[in-house]
Amino acid sequence: MASRRALHFVFKVGDRAKTATFYRDVLGMKILRHEEFEEGCKATCNGPYDGKWSKTMVGFGPEDEHFVAELTYNYGVGEYQLGNDFLGITLQSSKAVNNAKRLGWPVTEVGEALYVTQAPGGYPFYLVDKEQPSADPVQKVCLGVSDLQRSTHYWTELLGMKVMGKNEENKTVLLGFADSQCKLELRDIGGAVDHRTAFGRIYSMDCLDENGKSENPHHILTGTFSSQDGHEICFVGDEAFRQLSTVDPKGEDLLDKAMAEDKSNEWFAKHNRQKAAA
Repeated sequence: MASRRALHFVFKVGDRAKTATFYRDVLGMKILRHEEFEEGCKATCNGPYDGKWSKTMVGFGPEDEHFVAELTYNYGVGEYQLGNDFLGITLQSSKAVNNAKRLGWPVTEVGEALYVTQAPGGYPFYLVDKEQPSADPVQKVCLGVSDLQRSTHYWTELLGMKVMGKNEENKTVLLGFADSQCKLELRDIGGAVDHRTAFGRIYSMDCLDENGKSENPHHILTGTFSSQDGHEICFVGDEAFRQLSTVDPKGEDLLDKAMAEDKSNEWFAKHNRQKAAA
C-alpha cells in the first residue's frame, strides 16, 4: 500500500494558452488529463461562457509518483489577484532553465544554480540549475503563514507531516511525509495572510488500511479543510485517488482541441466587454 503524500497544487489561470506554453515548453511537463465542464445558465451576461470551465493536470510523470499541478481555467475570467499565500514551487531541472532562456521567457538568477521565473498570472517558480533527476523533479511548495510555530503544530499534529528542516534566519520550516516526496515549506511572512482571488489548494492522499480505517491518527478520510491562515487542504482516500488520477493518453490532444475551439476572447470583444478580473 502506498504511503500518505502530497498530490498536487491547484492554480487558477486566466490565460490558458500562455499557461500551457509555460508548463509544457518551459518546464517540460506533460499533459496528464484534460476535462471540460459546462455549468450554470447560458442565458446570462457572459453568454455561452458563464459557468464554463476546464481542468488540466500537468506534471513530469504520473500522479502515482509525481507531485503535479491542476490548472483551473474559467472561460469568463481573464485574471486573478495574487496574495501573499503562495510563495513558489521549487523544482530541479537545467533543461527548464535552458528552455526559458531559449524561448525568451523571463528568468532571473537569484543564487548559486538557482533561478526564478513566473508562470502566467505571476505564480513564482524556482528552478535549480542541475540535471533533472529520474525521480520527481518537484522539490517543494512554499506557503506563507502568519505564525510559524502555530502553523507547524497544525501541519504536523493534525496532518501527520514531519519536520525535515528549519531555517531560523529565513523563518521557514520544511515539512514532508517522506524524504523522497515533494515537501511543504512554511514561511513566516510577519503579518496576516492575504489570499486574494488566486488562492489555490493543496491536495493530499490519506491511505486506508484493509479495514477502511485511515492511517491518519485523526481519521480524516476525505474532504476539504483549512489551516489557521485559510490554506485549503483537500484529502482523498487511496481508492478514490486511483480512480481519478489515471493518465489519459488523449489529454494533450484534448487540451489543444479545447484551446483551438475557445472563442471566449472574441466573444467578449464582439460584445465590447472584458473578461472579469476575479
